[in-house]
Amino acid sequence: MYDRIQLRGKFTALVRPNDCFSQVERASHDIVIAIHLAATVFMTGLIWFVQVVHYPLFAAVGREQFANYEQLHTTLTTYVVGPVMLLELGTALLVAYSRPGVTSYLGLGLLAVIWASTAFLQVPKHNVLQYGFDAQAHAALVSTNWIRTVCWTARTVLCVAVFGVRG
Repeated sequence: MYDRIQLRGKFTALVRPNDCFSQVERASHDIVIAIHLAATVFMTGLIWFVQVVHYPLFAAVGREQFANYEQLHTTLTTYVVGPVMLLELGTALLVAYSRPGVTSYLGLGLLAVIWASTAFLQVPKHNVLQYGFDAQAHAALVSTNWIRTVCWTARTVLCVAVFGVRG
């Protein structure tokens, strides 16, 4: 049994009903992958900027203005980073669900390291810095942020290798 469908208002095709569903399912999956790849690449670019430019410049803010600067920094950064990190996590879970396997689980593992590093290493250093510049907390923030920088870079390489090459 075949159904007649019209494609782009011009072409008519005969397809089995299950083929239509698999095409829709495939297109939806491709959209999820594109969003996931975009979120991962965005976060990788952002973390490199933070690692190489932004965090090192904390030392140049000045002690008198630093507490206010740090509070504004954490608030404004959360507005930019929070939604994209959640989008990346959500799409990573969807990809792992729809394409279970080593690469999906490796990607999720790298995300787990990133989220754990954020929660247990970077956030506590920002909490110290919100009261004023502390050279030791700043140095620890910069050095431990390499964990996220390396993991996001690895995620981008993994995502591009798996999803980025399309014929």
